[in-house]
Amino acid sequence: MRTALELFTTLGYHDTTTALIARKAGIAEGTIYRHFTSKQQLVNELYRAAQRWATKLVQDAAHDRDAGAARAQLTAIAHGLIEGAAHETAVVKLGLLERLDGVLDDESRRTRRDFQVALERVVAEGKAQNAVRAGAVEIWAAVWLATLSHALEKVVAGDWKPPDTGVRLIIDAAWRAISV
Repeated sequence: MRTALELFTTLGYHDTTTALIARKAGIAEGTIYRHFTSKQQLVNELYRAAQRWATKLVQDAAHDRDAGAARAQLTAIAHGLIEGAAHETAVVKLGLLERLDGVLDDESRRTRRDFQVALERVVAEGKAQNAVRAGAVEIWAAVWLATLSHALEKVVAGDWKPPDTGVRLIIDAAWRAISV
């Protein structure tokens, strides 16, 4: 699975074959098919794992009573995602940055929605605290994540490290994009 994850995020889903995965992993191609019915099922399993990781990160930050305000919670989430991008590059790339809409199954779309809903809850709390702009929570959560994605892309590419000034500026910009 680690080999498939790396190949999907370096070559792309369409250019990664099960034969290539097997060869790089040092296994027979048939071994893949003992566990997965198709390459699409394999990428969906990996995608769901990445989404569950991101959802847990959001939920943990939201339940951290020390975090308090929505801004602090979103900052903690941002730092967790950035650290993930630095240490589990392929997981963040596949789960948050790759465009896989055409190959995602219903379960993967539900898992992605779980992540979105968790993030929207934090933003909704910010609205309740009068800290987030008026308007649809789903839009502000998407704006926050889209802004943060620039830093995620830079960290995944190896251009930035988590403590870099650019990361801090992007996290601040993500908050300013949605705050009152």
